[in-house]
Amino acid sequence: MQLAILDQSVACAGRGEDDALRDTVELAVHAEALGYRRFWASEHHALPTIVGTAPEIVMAAIAARTRRIRIGSAGVMLPHYSAFKVAEQFRVLDALAPGRIDLGVGRAPGGDMRTALALNPHAHHAADAFPQQVHDLLRWAAGERHQGIAAHPRPPEGSGIERAPEVWVLGSSDYGAQLAAHFGLPYAFAYFFMDGRGVEEALHLYRSLYRPSERHPRPQATICVWALAADSDDEARHHALSRERWRLDRARGVLQPIAPPDEVARRGFTADELAQLEPMRRKAFVGRADRVADALRALAAELQLDELVVNTWAHDPAVRRRSYALLAREFGLSTGNATASSPAATAS
Repeated sequence: MQLAILDQSVACAGRGEDDALRDTVELAVHAEALGYRRFWASEHHALPTIVGTAPEIVMAAIAARTRRIRIGSAGVMLPHYSAFKVAEQFRVLDALAPGRIDLGVGRAPGGDMRTALALNPHAHHAADAFPQQVHDLLRWAAGERHQGIAAHPRPPEGSGIERAPEVWVLGSSDYGAQLAAHFGLPYAFAYFFMDGRGVEEALHLYRSLYRPSERHPRPQATICVWALAADSDDEARHHALSRERWRLDRARGVLQPIAPPDEVARRGFTADELAQLEPMRRKAFVGRADRVADALRALAAELQLDELVVNTWAHDPAVRRRSYALLAREFGLSTGNATASSPAATAS
């Protein structure tokens, strides 16, 4: 069983937003030492909670501090940008971290529509061009001449090197699953975003419609789950309060850095809020490390996955690092797992 990490550079009350970016880089270094396979950085815009706006820059910083772990975007919101420019950025990253780059792409705005228009004046129509953008990106990211041009840097002529970033399609609906299947690309489902809704259908569509590609002859899927492990159930549930309060506040349109769990505990929850939390808590991967690991294994077996991506929020960075360390121990990870070779294949 392989484990990866998605980090969203979450801002915490009482600390600067810049701290969140530096903590992302430090967490990636920690993840490599623990034996995690991949470390993905997210892209969001104009949000006071999730402040990672430029995964490609974060990835460059991580590349300078690591040697083995795969580094990726989860993802680049492609409709905001030129596919050619994204290909150039990721070929630069591949030159800096050869054979370690994952290029995850999605079509969601990663923010509100006003922000989307600020990023791309044609945002209202850009999402419709997503399939063509993916097609063009694949050609340019692979170093091919396409539409009469090529994205640089390219390997030396005659070197025999055919290295390129590994492109993933990210999604939380059937659309992304079908697109990934059409292009013969790996697919990652945002399980944590949907609390698991729709995952079975999306993975079934992806596998049943999959068209083998040269680089990926078999379907390769993963899901991203939110999990928090600790030395005891009570400790884990206490630290999970920060995200629970944030989710309740988000539902009523209040977005802000996550609060310390002690403050959330003092404030408490109303009866209505507890009723909203109850179904979320039933599905949560929160608790003592062995129990969280068992639940993750059961989910992976049910969905026929041999790799999971874990996303963890905590107000204290040390709590997050401890959670990832506990899971690494439970899954028997080692530094030998944190390599760029032999991408994990998923049962089809």
